[in-house]
Amino acid sequence: MRKLGILVFITTLVAPSAAHAGMPFVRLSDIARMRIEAISFFVLLILLLTVLVQWLWNAVQRDIPRLPRLSYKASLGVVGLWALGMHLVLSMIAGGRELMTPGAWEKDGATYKLGSARAAPAEEALAHARKQQLERLRTALWGYANGHGGSFPPHDFVEEIPEGTWRIVDPSGMHYVYVPGLHPERDAVPVAYEPGIYSSKRMVLLSSGEITTLDIDEIRRRIDAAQTSKGAP
Repeated sequence: MRKLGILVFITTLVAPSAAHAGMPFVRLSDIARMRIEAISFFVLLILLLTVLVQWLWNAVQRDIPRLPRLSYKASLGVVGLWALGMHLVLSMIAGGRELMTPGAWEKDGATYKLGSARAAPAEEALAHARKQQLERLRTALWGYANGHGGSFPPHDFVEEIPEGTWRIVDPSGMHYVYVPGLHPERDAVPVAYEPGIYSSKRMVLLSSGEITTLDIDEIRRRIDAAQTSKGAP
């Protein structure tokens, strides 16, 4: 009966109630509402885990009578101690990380982020890898054009260029956005460019062979201008 009363109390706190006309209505901010929902979820989860631990312990106790039976209150204490132990382990892991890399992490609100002193080299290494991958694609595209009458591939699934060459430097394995129908020339028309997963600036391979960074609006403007000039009589 006590368990049922606890569940009813939690459900009453979580479930929204309708406000009648003329009554004051207090609305929480989005952040406060999300935090209350998260706390309510974890409280409910702990109570359900307590029931599971109590059931498992008493099921074992039936086969081993020497073990004492576990009440709901005692089971709640076991789950609480287990949670505190996990929190201690995670705190020790976080402390060990800070000891191995002192000053690498800076506090950012309730969480931590990589410090600027270490974030800069990482960003430089990523930018270098992104450019190298585009250089590999440039070599493959220009090699294809030399053997096919000076034209780039009609699509990005030709057998002459390995599929991995079209992939960006990212675990997602996404492909570059390819613009077919072009050929090597001096005009700075985008041939292939990165999808928008790094920043607003994307690395672009131009038909002139140059690799640069442009925003998506400039990329689209250049592509539209090239298509318009080709369609003009």
